[in-house]
Amino acid sequence: MAFSIALEPASGGPVAVFRLVPVGTAGGVDCAVAIDALRERGASTSPLVVDASTVARWDSFAISALFKLGKTVGSLAVPFELKGLPEEARGLLALAGSVPERKGARRSEVKLHYLERLGRGTVELYQGFLSCCDFIGELVSALIKAARGKARIPMRDVWLTMDECGPSALPIVTLISMLVGVILGFIGAQQLRQFGAEIYVANLVGIAMVREMGAIMAGIIMAGRTGAAFAAQLGTMQVNEEIDALKTFGFSPMEYLVVPRMVALIVMMPLLALYADVLGMAGGALISALALDISLERYVQQLVTGVFLKDILIGVAKSCVFGILIATAGCLCGMRCGRSASAVGLAVTSAVVSGIVAIVISDAVFAAICEALKI
Repeated sequence: MAFSIALEPASGGPVAVFRLVPVGTAGGVDCAVAIDALRERGASTSPLVVDASTVARWDSFAISALFKLGKTVGSLAVPFELKGLPEEARGLLALAGSVPERKGARRSEVKLHYLERLGRGTVELYQGFLSCCDFIGELVSALIKAARGKARIPMRDVWLTMDECGPSALPIVTLISMLVGVILGFIGAQQLRQFGAEIYVANLVGIAMVREMGAIMAGIIMAGRTGAAFAAQLGTMQVNEEIDALKTFGFSPMEYLVVPRMVALIVMMPLLALYADVLGMAGGALISALALDISLERYVQQLVTGVFLKDILIGVAKSCVFGILIATAGCLCGMRCGRSASAVGLAVTSAVVSGIVAIVISDAVFAAICEALKI
């Protein structure tokens, strides 16, 4: 019930009485107006009496207005007295003032010394490294148990995850791989035309796709698509305490949740990489036919003579490693997720970034190894 305030001079003494009256009563003013008038009045030794006997029903609005009035009177050092206030309303008013307002800067606003920030960052990095090592150790142990047939792995989840990672990803892999092959064909055509060696566009596109671009593009697509999905699924389960429930019932989250996703992605990544290789080379054939007037038969013959089995195997090996890294990054970020919705978003972002960075670093390692082995 809303109310207004009527100021009544008390007889027999310098006492100001604020009588709480229903809205619309003659002489009543809005509570905010009364508070402003009280501030203009300033500090005074005259006590202030608030008579609430005319208020028949109390609600949160009335308590809030009365609480603000009391704070204003207290800041002006004016004696304050409440009359006619029911016991229930007094309890609500006391509850409103039981928690003091926090003063000072928030923790996020406190500027720390750069050495302290450096130290905290180093400790967090070290703790994250230890957590990552623990996760990898548990994952390797679970994979060894699965290889021995001693792990409880839900095969239904493996097949469902393989469907999500494989056939469901074919449209986006098709589009990206075809466009990458077209781009490589355009670049090769512009450069090789200067030397009259247009036919070697097939070699350029074929070797680039099977050794590098097919596995990398499939890996990046899966990091942004499947790695993020893994992190979101496990992070949501962490928020809903489903992982804690699995532990309570005696199920290992590593065997029940992480291993199926790891196995599914390891199986599907080489197939997606080979599919991306074929689509990329098809894009190169399209450009060769349209821009260089090279027939499909000549293009395929040049591919057969220019692309070797070792190149295909290198690409397949890379795709397997990329699958392991993507699944590890997604599951790790999901299992380490906090207990809020914003933490799930951070886990997804971290999974995508970590997966892509791991792909690039591992590809550089593969390039160095291949160069050292002359393959």
